[in-house]
Amino acid sequence: MVTELVTQALSTLRQQKPLVVNITNYVVMNNTANALLAIGASPIMAHSKQEMAEMLSFAGVLVINIGTLDSVWISRMLFAVEQANIHGKIVVLDPVGCGASALRTDTSRKIAQLADKLIIRGNASEIIALAGEQAQSKGVDALDSSEAALGAANCLVKEYQANVVVSGETDYIVSQNHTVTLNNGHAVMPYVTGMGCTLTALTGAFAAIGEETGIAAAAVLGVAGEIAAENANGPGSLQSNLLDTLYQLDTATLAQRLKANITTATIL
Repeated sequence: MVTELVTQALSTLRQQKPLVVNITNYVVMNNTANALLAIGASPIMAHSKQEMAEMLSFAGVLVINIGTLDSVWISRMLFAVEQANIHGKIVVLDPVGCGASALRTDTSRKIAQLADKLIIRGNASEIIALAGEQAQSKGVDALDSSEAALGAANCLVKEYQANVVVSGETDYIVSQNHTVTLNNGHAVMPYVTGMGCTLTALTGAFAAIGEETGIAAAAVLGVAGEIAAENANGPGSLQSNLLDTLYQLDTATLAQRLKANITTATIL
């Protein structure tokens, strides 16, 4: 079931080449734009209020990443979410550093509350903090295990009617009826900045073609990262190898290497 969903989504994405509007941070703009291009999507890094309504009238999805946050960006983000709501578009939220400061936590919650259609992608500490629980974090880095965030993820699904992707050594994708566990990826991946941000951008690309769970993006990045790391000497070569792998990844390889489990659980 999971394998079929993921491989079909990858094929559809490459056929449709969806436009992904990104309000993202200065650190990862280049990384995420290139990853979206490599997988077959069309990225645009749009931050101006003057064009946001127009952009979201024809784009497939809105991705918001709060990594480099200030008052100007917050205003733009909230306006963009309002426009996404007007046009019935999904908002993918990356609450970078949620829990590290009150500004990040409050802003993440405002965005989540405002969005009509929402996917949340974060590391364990961010997900726990967003749900209002005590988290262990050091800046934007997670010190909690992804498994420790499952309860918080379930709370977010219920509170915001969202799908939640908790990334880490094991990825958990939590929705109203199912939790999917993915065990791909590689230990070197956390040493490349913006790897989680890349997952968020890819989550947006797949959401734009109708795969709204977050499963396909996590599966594709996990498998691609695993393959890229096998031919890398460290973080630098992993970063370039990852783009090549995303570009070359075929559905047969994806299906062969995917390590996924699914459980059924209804959130009350």
